[in-house]
Amino acid sequence: MKRSRLILIAFLQALGMSFYCGLIAFLIWNSNHWFLKITDFRGPLLFLVLFTTSVLISVLITLGYPFILFYQKKQPIEALKLIIYTSGFLALFTLFAFLLLLK
Repeated sequence: MKRSRLILIAFLQALGMSFYCGLIAFLIWNSNHWFLKITDFRGPLLFLVLFTTSVLISVLITLGYPFILFYQKKQPIEALKLIIYTSGFLALFTLFAFLLLLK
């Protein structure tokens, strides 16, 4: 697989992951306005269910295609490169978000 195609896929995966994290952050930020105030065990339970579901979705976004590359297409080097490129783009997006917060 071409390097430019791997970089494009990694960029799109990182962009999708960043969008998903922003969506979850927006949900948590506005949860007090959308839901009633929860003072019993249901609040932490709902958070933990949301967290574990979010972890599963995050793994599918970032590791889904590398898994296909590794097991189905038998391209372990490309799968590892894709994971590294995706991690790099996620780090760049995180740095960019921090720089936006500083202004």
